[in-house]
Amino acid sequence: MSNIINNRSEILFLYDVCYANPNGDPVDENKPRIDEETGLNIVTDVRLKRTIRDYLNNFKGLEEQIFVKEIVKEDGKQKTREERIEEEGIKEVKDVQKLIEKYIDLRLFGATIGLKGNKSKRSQKNETEQVESNGKGTSITWTGPIQFKYGRSLHKVNITYIKGTTVMPSGEGREQGTFTEKYLLPYSLIAFYGIINENAAKNQNIPLTEEDVDLLLEGMWNGTKNLMSNSKMGHMPRFLLQVIYKEKNYQMGELDKRIKFLHDIEDEEIRDIKDGKIDITELAEGLKRHKDKIESIRFIADERAVFAVNNNECMIDDVLKDFAVEKIEV
Repeated sequence: MSNIINNRSEILFLYDVCYANPNGDPVDENKPRIDEETGLNIVTDVRLKRTIRDYLNNFKGLEEQIFVKEIVKEDGKQKTREERIEEEGIKEVKDVQKLIEKYIDLRLFGATIGLKGNKSKRSQKNETEQVESNGKGTSITWTGPIQFKYGRSLHKVNITYIKGTTVMPSGEGREQGTFTEKYLLPYSLIAFYGIINENAAKNQNIPLTEEDVDLLLEGMWNGTKNLMSNSKMGHMPRFLLQVIYKEKNYQMGELDKRIKFLHDIEDEEIRDIKDGKIDITELAEGLKRHKDKIESIRFIADERAVFAVNNNECMIDDVLKDFAVEKIEV
């Protein structure tokens, strides 16, 4: 593979949802996750990674390069990870590298790959062998070069409970449809923060390329647009920023904490991105202070999002005019 990444970079991603459930909690009636102390909406990194994987698998034609996905067998059961590994012919530790080279989602996010042990008991001198003397298997864990914090809303949210009915009966002997119910958020503007760690890729022999990162960013932006299930309809990407550093082992950190959503109404009354402005004052000041350590900045912004510095509306191009800037192609 060519163009292996050599630079540390940080990612800031903003998207919003309108009358949708960005990330239901399966142990709490699939309600949107809420921080009870702050009233902020929480979205797990697993949800974002699934959005990216689904886009690359379903819309980008890379289904043969996605490892973590649902595959249903003829008997209707889902194929297990162990079955997938067996199909790939992975029997020894030395074979595992084939997976990281074949599957883009493993190069991006890492994985734990378990290998079955050999029933015959034999001593092992090489600790990299997958079979131990007690007959147990072993596992290989890659820490993904790309890591995301949990996403959080930039304002308090309220959960809305909606109840409806189905037209068709749901069981034998029933003549009428049944009740349906769901929990939605009228609005939530969510910020995700991530790091692309070149050392994690290098030290684990993960051949993460610039092309892989381009597909990651495309998957974040277009994948969010393509969340069109009943509970996810209403997602929209608003801002995506990648800060690439020339200084080794360096990052500004906490890009998500350097932005705010300014508005003149109560948090719970917000219903649209136009109800406020994305304040990037602290972000712009931070970028300026760290300019000598930044190689370039890439971004894309939605046309309906309004940005502000010191409470004055601004254009992202003007804020970043002193940097080497590239628009993210999606």
